[in-house]
This record gives sequence, structure tokens and C-alpha cells, in this order.
Amino acid sequence: MFKRLTKKQQLVRRIVVYIVMVAAVVVIVSGTILFILGYRLDSDKGRLEQGALIQFDSKPNGADVLIDGKSINSNTPSKQSIIAGAHSFMVSRDNYETWTKNVTVKAGTLTWLDYIRLVPKNLKTESISSYTTIVGEKASPDNKWLLVQEKADTPSFQLVDLRSAQIKSSNIALPTPVYSEATTPNIQHSFTIQSWDDNGRYVLIKHTYADKSEYIIVDTQNVVASVNVSRLLSISLTDAKLSGTSGNVLYGLSIDGTIRKLDVSAATISRPLVSNVKSFEIYNVNIISYVATDSANPTHQVAGLYRDGDTDPRVLDVVTTADVPLHIALTQYHGSDYVAISEGPKVTILRGRYPAAGDTTNASLERFAQFTSASAVDQLSFSAEGDYLIAQSGLKFIGYEIEYMRYTASTISANEKTARPLTWLDNAYLWAVYDGYLSIREFDGTNSHVIMPMEPSFDATLSQNGRFLYGIAKSADGTYQLQRVQLILN
Repeated sequence: MFKRLTKKQQLVRRIVVYIVMVAAVVVIVSGTILFILGYRLDSDKGRLEQGALIQFDSKPNGADVLIDGKSINSNTPSKQSIIAGAHSFMVSRDNYETWTKNVTVKAGTLTWLDYIRLVPKNLKTESISSYTTIVGEKASPDNKWLLVQEKADTPSFQLVDLRSAQIKSSNIALPTPVYSEATTPNIQHSFTIQSWDDNGRYVLIKHTYADKSEYIIVDTQNVVASVNVSRLLSISLTDAKLSGTSGNVLYGLSIDGTIRKLDVSAATISRPLVSNVKSFEIYNVNIISYVATDSANPTHQVAGLYRDGDTDPRVLDVVTTADVPLHIALTQYHGSDYVAISEGPKVTILRGRYPAAGDTTNASLERFAQFTSASAVDQLSFSAEGDYLIAQSGLKFIGYEIEYMRYTASTISANEKTARPLTWLDNAYLWAVYDGYLSIREFDGTNSHVIMPMEPSFDATLSQNGRFLYGIAKSADGTYQLQRVQLILN
């Protein structure tokens, strides 16, 4: 027979129910928070530990992912939470070489393995065009165009369209009024491709003649609009670099070591911006990084930067000897400015903000990291998106990861002993030509692949969609071939 509960018993029951409900909510919320923070039960140790999140992606995607030899049952792009510590990662797909890497991850961190480039097992080299000779070739920064120069003494170029699988070429010939002494007999002419603008329309050409030189901006879409900068502005230059996408602005280095801004549309030359310059580069349209002789002490070297509009350049490093190799590179990453400076074998990375006009102490930049190479650095460069830095010393190089503050030392395996520069293929991969073959590798030297035969003095470039990799090779009969390898299979 049912017995009615007393008020006291009902109160006790309610309290017990409420306690159970609150405890359940606390457990669920706590578990959810711990899960979001990456905590997992380590079955081996029998305790709860905070893990790390790994984000995967690959080109092409749809690849299987294995962690420590076990599939995560998900294809790229994907993500997985794992226990902190050392792990082996493997990404595989049919008909492609397996990608592998060992990484030590820290608790509570996110590691991006989203740059993976899978390489086909069977690489087939396809010839696109044949040339009797090639003296110069340069790819546009947007991977749309390739400019091929067959003869040094002829102002004629082949513009190769890489925007589709069906390659087309058109001839670009400089009109004789554009370059000096065009019709003067017995004058030796030489034309050299210098650089493209950021948008892949304008090309800077250096013309040397009768012990003189001049710079010409070639409009590849309207060649008759090309401009002889040296003649227009009556200035002699030893180096020049296009800035931006308009084809009207460039920075030039005069014979006396002075950098000036040149505006073609306005036909103006700026005041001297930096003096005693040995070499310079342009970053982000209007920032110049440079290496120069110290004006106060000619036996010293300086590395610095200048931003368009500043009153004076900013010296960031002074080297007290004139023969120590000195390099500087700039980038931005996640809202911060970074400067890398190599002084002999020592590399220092600064982080913060590029010094403001009134900052006389460079206090807005602080030392972020420092490491030492095996020998003097001869090349220093950041990847396009600023994730990675490479410091190359001959056949050895160090790859530094900005986000994780770690570096890896690597050696290029080659029979050749003459070092050639490593060049960024994309934001994470590098290419170089050794022993007559183009090879690619990641910023830390891992996952190296030999791709195809190639001559060392030319550019390699990906198509815009990353499907093809292009390069120049020399045939047995002495002719040159524009060729490609398909990296993403149909």
C-alpha cells in the first residue's frame, strides 16, 4: 500500500534531486570546458592531461592522416586533439609519396600542418616550348606569366601565359625609340630582365650599351607605353626596383650609393632617402631595408630601414668591421613587425613595430630570438606570409618557425659544392637546382623531392592553382625546353 511521504521526506528528496542535477550540470560543463581546452584521458598513464590541437590540410586534399601509426579516420582538411609530447605524423593518398614529420607539441597549443604538398610517385616531365637559346627568364610574382629572353643583344621577349593548362606565348619587342642608340651602328647592346611589379604587368629591363646603362619599364600589355626611366629623369642608376602595381613608382640606387624614389607619371625624383647603400630591398610597397656603409665611420657597416615619408632612415644594427657579411629581411606576422639581421653567422630576430618617426631609440622593436649558423650567412629571407625564416650558409641552412620559436638545421644533399640560393616556391616550400635537377623541400629541410631536370640560372614557378611546376632545361642537342611537371593529378 502506497504510503504518502511526509513533508520532511519530500524536502529531503527535493534536496537530493537538486544536488544530483547541479552535480550533473557541473560535471557536464566542466567536462565540456576541459574538452575545449584540450584535456583528454591518457589511457597509458591513467590520468587526465591537457592535449594539443593539430590542424591538417594538404595539396591535393582528401588524404588520409595517421598519428603515431594510427588513422584518425578523417581526410584532409581535418583536425585532431592529441596528448602533448613527441608524435609522428603521416599523410598519404593513392599515387602520391607519403608525407611524414616528427613534431613535439606543447599542451594547450594549436599546431598548423596545413601546408603539406603531396608529390606524385610517378613524375612525368612535359615539354611545352623549345628555344634555340635562352639567356634570361623570370616568373611574375602572381604566377600568371613567364618572360623568356632568347638573345641578350635583342630587345625581344616571349611572354608565356601560365593561367591555363593550354600554354600560349606572345612576342614582346621594345620599340626602337624606347632605348638609346637603337639605330647607331657598331653599338653593342645587352638587355637583362630585372624584376616584375607586384601585379604581374610591368617588367623592369636593364639596357647596357657603349659602357652605359639605363632602366626601362616595359608594359607587357601595352608595349608602346613602355618608359625609359633613366632618360626621362636624366638619372644614372646601378640598381632599381619597382614598387607597387602601377608601374609608375620605383626606387633607384645612384652611382654614389644614394637611394631615391622615382615617380614616372609625375617625372619627379625625390631627395636622397638613404646614403652609402651597398644593397637594398623593398618590402610591402613603401619600406626599404638596406645595408650601407656608416656615414660617420667608413670602416663600419649598418643595416636599417626607411619608410616612405620618414624624415630619416632608421639604423637597426652597426657592425664594426667592413668585411663581415651583413643581411637584413623584413616581414609582418599576426599584426607584429619582424626584422631579421644576420651578422656573420649570428642571426637576430626583432619583433614589435617598425620605429616611428619620433622614436630615436628603436624601443618599439625588441629582441625576439637569436641563433647561430655553422658559418657566415649568405642569404636571409622570410616566407611570403611571414611564418618562416631561412638563413642559408652555403649548402647548410636553418629554418626558423616564428609562431613556435623553434629552428631546425639542415644540409642540402648534392654532389656539387657550389652553393646556390634557396628560393621560396610557396609559403612553406623551397626550391633549388643542384646536380642538374630541380628539387623542393620544406622550410625545415624535410620532405625533399627531386622533381625534374633544370638549368640552375632560371626561375621555377608554380601555376596559380598549384597544379603544374614549370622550369627550363637544356636538351642533349643544345636546345632549351620550357617544361613542366604535374603535381596535382587529375
